[in-house]
Amino acid sequence: MEEAVPGKATFATLAHVVVSKFDHHLPLYRQAEMMAAQGLDIDRSTLAGWTGQAAVLLDPVVSRIRDAVLTADKIHADDTPVPVLDPGRGKTATGRLWVYAADDRASGSTAPPATWYRFTPDRTAAHPQTHLAGFRGFLQADAYAGYDGLYRSGVTEVACWAHYRRKVFDLHERIPTPLTTDILQRFGALYAVEAEVRDQPPDVRHRVRQDRTKPLVGALREVLDAALRRLSPKSDMAKAIAYGTKRWPALCRFLDDGRLEIDNNIAERALRGVAVGRRNWLFAGSRAGGERAAAIYTVIQTCKANSVDPQAYIADVIARVADDWPASRWDELMPWNWAREPARLAA
Repeated sequence: MEEAVPGKATFATLAHVVVSKFDHHLPLYRQAEMMAAQGLDIDRSTLAGWTGQAAVLLDPVVSRIRDAVLTADKIHADDTPVPVLDPGRGKTATGRLWVYAADDRASGSTAPPATWYRFTPDRTAAHPQTHLAGFRGFLQADAYAGYDGLYRSGVTEVACWAHYRRKVFDLHERIPTPLTTDILQRFGALYAVEAEVRDQPPDVRHRVRQDRTKPLVGALREVLDAALRRLSPKSDMAKAIAYGTKRWPALCRFLDDGRLEIDNNIAERALRGVAVGRRNWLFAGSRAGGERAAAIYTVIQTCKANSVDPQAYIADVIARVADDWPASRWDELMPWNWAREPARLAA
């Protein structure tokens, strides 16, 4: 399994390079410097080539993770900017990295979580509509208007209380008032109930939310409406409150379905590593580099969500793919199955 691939890197080396960059946030030039300090003279362009080789070998895994996400009943979506080198202009452009996560563990599901990333050169609405074409379940996301076409096509919107809370919290942090304090305390009461029902099955979550959370939400809405009646519509506080009241049905959707979450933190957590890495590796070298990053993030984050070590997984799986692993047995190599069947895989 440790034969070298073109470029004289072992599969273990390929795995080490991509995990160091995309999980440990070490840019390739830093890895080249570290290798040079150990007496290994390997150019950064060679490391970039190895990263590309790993991404190509992982493509069948990425495709199946995508399929797992798109067949879920509920998807969490978010996106983040990614600088992309634009040689023609001598500077960087701003691409986007989108994440689509299927993860129902908080409602007691045993279905394996899957996290799929896509890179695009911009943030137009056509991208999420293309990525999620054919999906008709619940979509939990922020208020980005680019999702509206999906909602018109039959996708059910689930809004995010964490985004709403952030609008009020930002004002409270600048100038706390009795109103911001009261609203934040009411948000806190909603989350206290959620903490109690985390990991409970959907029927339990639904019953508790109906009994305890729904009255809290109703009382909160009365406070918000009263505040809007006395505030200037142009004030920052009125705008923060209106952010949520305009989306009230989507915000309240979690009350009536125990499978749904109160917020979109599942997707936001999936982008935290991207934000850290972006500060370290500065930019993607090209659109192809952005797509490569999306593929590798897909594998690494899905491994981590399934408690699988990404480096061990990637080293093993790309070796098997290069050795013509039969397509009929691809499911055995998926992250949620890989660690469970080592003896069978060896056979």
